[in-house]
Amino acid sequence: MATALPVADARQVRRYARTLVRRHPRALAAALGLHALAAAAGLVAPRLLGDLVEGISRGVAQSTVDRVALLIGGFVVAQSVLVRFAHLASARLGERVLAELREEFVDRVLDLPLATVERAGTGDLLTRTSRDVSALSRTVRLAVPETLIAVVTSGFIVGALLLIGPLLALPCLLAVPLLWAGARWYLRRAPAGYLRENAAYSDITDGISETVEGSRTTEALRQQARRRARTDTDIGRSYAAERYTLNLRTVFFPVAEIGYVVPVVATLLIGGWFYLRGWVSLGQVTAATLYVQQLVDPVDRLLSWLDELQVGGASMARLLGVARTGETSAAGVPAPVAPSDGGPEQLAARDVRYAYRAGRDVLHGVTLVPRPGEKLAMVGPSGAGKSTLGRLLAGVHAPRSGSVTVGGRRLDELPLDELRSHVALVTQEHHVFIGSLRENVAMVRPGADPAQVRAALAAVAALDWAEALPDGLDTVVGAGGHPLSPAQSQQVALARLVLADPHTLVLDEATSLIDPRAARELERSLAAVLAGRTVIAIAHRLFSAHDADRVAVVEDGRITEFGPHDELVAAGGSYAALWRSWHHSDEPGDRPATSEAGD
Repeated sequence: MATALPVADARQVRRYARTLVRRHPRALAAALGLHALAAAAGLVAPRLLGDLVEGISRGVAQSTVDRVALLIGGFVVAQSVLVRFAHLASARLGERVLAELREEFVDRVLDLPLATVERAGTGDLLTRTSRDVSALSRTVRLAVPETLIAVVTSGFIVGALLLIGPLLALPCLLAVPLLWAGARWYLRRAPAGYLRENAAYSDITDGISETVEGSRTTEALRQQARRRARTDTDIGRSYAAERYTLNLRTVFFPVAEIGYVVPVVATLLIGGWFYLRGWVSLGQVTAATLYVQQLVDPVDRLLSWLDELQVGGASMARLLGVARTGETSAAGVPAPVAPSDGGPEQLAARDVRYAYRAGRDVLHGVTLVPRPGEKLAMVGPSGAGKSTLGRLLAGVHAPRSGSVTVGGRRLDELPLDELRSHVALVTQEHHVFIGSLRENVAMVRPGADPAQVRAALAAVAALDWAEALPDGLDTVVGAGGHPLSPAQSQQVALARLVLADPHTLVLDEATSLIDPRAARELERSLAAVLAGRTVIAIAHRLFSAHDADRVAVVEDGRITEFGPHDELVAAGGSYAALWRSWHHSDEPGDRPATSEAGD
């Protein structure tokens, strides 16, 4: 069962929102100032109309009416111009903030330990990087500016209403209890509801991606009905979550609509009674009624976007939760160990234990200290823990107990850039990014010149086919570009490794997608390039072990045999059995040249 990534609480979301606001004080002040001027310009017309009504009731000249009409038209035009520039300023601010949010989120995602992503499942992370980012984008670009406009406009209208006559502001208070009670009821339930809705989407994405990726296995094991049942269950949970938030809106929005009508009707009725009693003038009632009518739009906008703010708040909480993952994983790290005697390039794993699930260790007190510059092979049956140990040695996972160090410094304490300058991992999993082949290889060292890129491709026997592409090394590859075979993609990954030039390399089935003869030739080419570096090769093809300086046999999460190839074969243990089995079952062309001499 996947463990969902954490979600930030409301306090953390508010603190981060305040941080964003403090980053752009001038842009925010400019946007608010323009909105305030636009709101002030919009308040002039009702006041002038009220004065005009009062004047007409007493008798005014035609020229006065014309002058007031021109003034009203001028302020309407001024308000339109100010609104345009206010919206433009808000949009610029929103896009700037959104860009920062996206960049920070990408940084957090890239900093996540791979083990954390694997435990959470890809569905949760995919939903956060797609649906939650999209929802937050709408909130930042639209909901936040519209809410600011509504708040500023409402404040100015209420202020103008009080200046007209405090008595005429009293009818508006009749709507306050209704709107306050409705908003409070809604806000108590909406955040949790939208978090459940987003989590349900994560479950759907996770289930569907698993079904698609494992479609052949599902079909082979006849598990279609089970996968469909999982999808139906996830959709059912999502439907229930969406129905819950929809029910919240169907209650809250009608209450809000009633709250808009009450002040307008009350101002007309109560204001008319005040006028009959002589407490206010007809012009004041007219202006107050128009102001209350104007107040409906910003209040409606505020309450309407309140729902969108809840969606955006839930999305931000999920995005900020990724940062909490990094904080959590960094917490409680044991104190550094003393430097070893092997110098700054000494990689060492001592008494390491690791568990993907609590209470179920897959490594049991493993100690492995490769010599600087040696080639060490790890072999063993599938599921023995070879790849897990390799990932600990590459700093992908941190051990549950024990330590993995380089030059005496824990790998889980090193910044990622520094870590990859010491040790790099290449697995049978690979990715070709959208861009030229040259950019794909040079991404590990952006300043590499063309000659270095060509040398890296040549080192992995890929230069011939790379130059034969339609545009040579400038050919666009990746999604939508020139297709590369799995073997070619793996050679690109190995070329990156050569260009990265770390002193220690962990190769986890790094040549598994290349046919045995080509793989043998490739490893010979790599051996020349990687001479002097520590190489830890995890492989099923035992010619890697035959060529290694020493071999570690991993079984059931423990190293059961360790030593040079010849000694282990002579010992007659499990490695010797593996060697005899592979030696007699493999094709003759795949055997090492020395294997026929009695190995």
